Amino acid sequence: MSVTDSAARSRAVLLCAGRGSYAKATLGSLPQDEDLVQRAELLRRGYQLESLLELDQAERFEAARHLRPANVSPLIYVRSMLDVARAEREHTVIAVGGNSMGWYTALAAAGALSFEDGYHLVQRMALLQEAAVAGIGQGGQVLYPVVDEHWRPDPARAAAVEAALAGAAGEAFPSIRLGGFRVLAGSNPGITHLLRALPQVEVGRLMYPFRLAQHGPYHTALAAPVSFAAGQELAQLEFRAPRVTLIDGRGRRHSPWSVDLDELRNYTLGAQVTTPYDFTASVRVALREFAPDRLVLPGPGNTLGGICGQILCEEGWRGVHTKADFGALQASETPVVESMDLR
Repeated sequence: MSVTDSAARSRAVLLCAGRGSYAKATLGSLPQDEDLVQRAELLRRGYQLESLLELDQAERFEAARHLRPANVSPLIYVRSMLDVARAEREHTVIAVGGNSMGWYTALAAAGALSFEDGYHLVQRMALLQEAAVAGIGQGGQVLYPVVDEHWRPDPARAAAVEAALAGAAGEAFPSIRLGGFRVLAGSNPGITHLLRALPQVEVGRLMYPFRLAQHGPYHTALAAPVSFAAGQELAQLEFRAPRVTLIDGRGRRHSPWSVDLDELRNYTLGAQVTTPYDFTASVRVALREFAPDRLVLPGPGNTLGGICGQILCEEGWRGVHTKADFGALQASETPVVESMDLR
């Protein structure tokens, strides 16, 4: 039996990446002759924005250009959807979720939106977020670990996060629960406070806290103007029953047999924008309710690989309790996490 034949029988949950996944190593990852790429280029022209192919095929990576929300969000969406198509050929997909912007990709990957409507959702939300961030005087997100170097819970770091938020005078908020990390968001004064209040720690080769490049105060009340505008400008999106179950950023399931399309729309344009996104809960529900053989991570990049490993540690999934346990499982003949783009 070939590897492909074996993988085709794997029951997989797809988990789509959000902002931060497209980086220098991703350049050149959009095949010009792919149908999805050409369809995206046609849609992109309607927004009178720079060609996605020109961005992707640039000679060098320019953060100001490539990480601009209106550019990077559709680049991520198209790259992810190419991998989603391959994952569907190689696995039996039983559920789909995503982190933050990855929720929009998940909607299209599961069939709750067409590819075109998924593109419009991603592109329009990015433009609205840019406008809102400019209107409130920037703001942003900060990343901070709440586990140690072995991926075990670190109560002191978790307490430091709570203390920093409590002392932010209403200018900073929880944004994303992301495995062994917390993403915090706020106004400019709030971000300045968080960067000063959180103790510096080193995990791997990185120092924390650090501010995420060109990220606004997503998943907080500060994004309410985005949600309001999205409700008006994206009213024509055609939500439909997904082909497979969707798991949202609260850990709630939207199945092909029981989906409430109004609730799905309202969540996507409402609470998903203005309240914290719990990716950890999404993965926990995927593990407990679907018992997948694999968690498959469409590209670009591999930003969710370690995050999923940390969640497996938290769950004790298949005897995994530490980073070393996860590494051993991944090196075995039956790894749980499959990253589709390891460049």
